[in-house]
Amino acid sequence: MIAKRIVLVLLVLTAAVSCGRRQSAPPIPANLVQLCGDPGLAGVVLPAIRETGSACGIANPVEVHFVSGIALNERPVLNCNTARTLREWVDEAAQPSVARLNAEITNIRVLSSYSCRTRNGQAGAKLSEHSKGNAIDIASFTLSNGSVISVLEHWRLNKYGPVLNRMYSRACGTFGTTLSPDSDRYHQDHMHFDTASYRGGAYCG
Repeated sequence: MIAKRIVLVLLVLTAAVSCGRRQSAPPIPANLVQLCGDPGLAGVVLPAIRETGSACGIANPVEVHFVSGIALNERPVLNCNTARTLREWVDEAAQPSVARLNAEITNIRVLSSYSCRTRNGQAGAKLSEHSKGNAIDIASFTLSNGSVISVLEHWRLNKYGPVLNRMYSRACGTFGTTLSPDSDRYHQDHMHFDTASYRGGAYCG
């Protein structure tokens, strides 16, 4: 009888501890590996990217397939610092922002990641943070209830606009640069996040 009581107490204590800690990341699919020493990142480790005659490239690139169990449709190519920062934002900002909708994010639509190009693709401009694997552009989110929240369609609407704005505002400081449809004409269909470092702190457009 005493032994049964001890077992019962241990089960209760174990449940209490489990409820008070962060849920562990979902199992990594068999064809993928953990990335960047972060259990919330799963994908493929790529060989170094070098662009002949250019400052573009990533010394240790990764192709991210899942962030905390959320599928990324375009499988962005990033450096590890940016991949880990993305995971932090997903866990601490993006996913909590949809909680009041009684849903969870199941898919993130990525528009752009690594790309050897200038800022906004403009001739004569400085190299974009995309050219270093420092940046990711996000266009929409699919939720567990089947809803799709689109930056292009919903940024300025009452239905999902506040959700997108919460996600975006909480990215400021986590990322070095954040740009939204309110920033300029080049970002009407996505949110741009990058891990550039500035002396004066984060730039949130």
